[in-house]
Amino acid sequence: MSSILTNNSAMVALQTMRNINTNMAKTQNDISTGKSVATARDNAAVWAISKVMEADVKGFRAISDTLSLGSSTIAVARSASEQIADLLTEVQSKIVAAQEENVDRTKIQEDIVALRNQINSIATAAQFNGLNMLSNSDTEAGSGRVNVLSSLDRAADGSVSASQITVRKQDLGTGASAIAATGGTFAAAVATQTLNATQTGTINIATNNSGFEAGTAYAINLFGTDTDDSSFTQADLRTSAAGAATQTETAANEIRYVVRDGDTAADVAAGLAAAFANLAADRGISTDVLNITADGGSLTLASGVTDATDTIQVNLVSVSGAGANNTIGGGLEALGTVDVSTQAGAERALGQIEGMIQTAIEAAASFGTAQKRIDIQREFVGNLIDSLRSGIGSLVDTDMEEASARLQALQVQQQLGIQALSVANQQPQNILALFR
Repeated sequence: MSSILTNNSAMVALQTMRNINTNMAKTQNDISTGKSVATARDNAAVWAISKVMEADVKGFRAISDTLSLGSSTIAVARSASEQIADLLTEVQSKIVAAQEENVDRTKIQEDIVALRNQINSIATAAQFNGLNMLSNSDTEAGSGRVNVLSSLDRAADGSVSASQITVRKQDLGTGASAIAATGGTFAAAVATQTLNATQTGTINIATNNSGFEAGTAYAINLFGTDTDDSSFTQADLRTSAAGAATQTETAANEIRYVVRDGDTAADVAAGLAAAFANLAADRGISTDVLNITADGGSLTLASGVTDATDTIQVNLVSVSGAGANNTIGGGLEALGTVDVSTQAGAERALGQIEGMIQTAIEAAASFGTAQKRIDIQREFVGNLIDSLRSGIGSLVDTDMEEASARLQALQVQQQLGIQALSVANQQPQNILALFR
């Protein structure tokens, strides 16, 4: 049935035209903005995902900057440590030269002092943006390490947590440590070990101490009794004139180690073992009489001369507390006491320098490992940013080839729609012809 009041064909053609125009406007908008999902109205779920990913990209860009700053900071410390190791090698060559009797030890000592001053200068100047990784003498908790923000980890529930790369400071200063004469809490017998018929023993530092707060001092007091002085004398082993097993803070100053922030039982053991080695070299105590070495968080004691009538007592004491005012020494503390002006001093220095070179090498190696890890993480973050941006693009960016083809098709449909609407509008005219 045909009607001049209701033109169904024109209505259909008009509705088709509206749909074509709507699709054409959407396609043109996709092409002009470059995004198929520009607002939440276009696709709420995809838009929300893309916005979270965009936030992650911004966060990782900031992390990349942080990693670059951290890498530069560690690079300065590593370079300084390597140079200090080289200077210590020069010091070693001077010490070796001083072993010869027919040399001018005074001039050699002057050269060593100059090298020591240069090492101090490098250790002091090795800072980046005010942070010096070669100094760890603060007692504040956490001051002995630097945390570099390395990642943002997003869990399945949407929560975000930060990951960090922790780099520990390596002290290469030459300042001397000291135990306060008064103040603090003096623990007279943290641990005790006696050697007589039993010629070996162990002091477990980790077991006897619950924590290692920066500024806490540990010291070893030695006491010996040889009935006939055939193997050693009591004076050889005492660290002071006091004969009692419980000494004062002042008397505990010779074999000492003051804890740095971040130290473990192994660090304390290594520090005390090194201090004993220096004292043994200074006093000429043979390793047959007494040898103290570090084994992880323990001290291993050994004597090859004691018997049932001989006794060597090793006491571990500590001084802690806010009032102690102990002084934290540098990692190259022994360098400040090197003096080759005498034959005895030259021999003692020869035993000390090897340990100091090893300290500097370990510091440089530690910084090198940390810098390598930071650089790897920075490269990963850069690749991750690229992957996230690519993922965002695949979600919201317009496929320009598809959009171009779709636009051309819509333009053809639009032309056909106009023609169809024109034909539909002519149908009432055909009806009027029937009444002529």
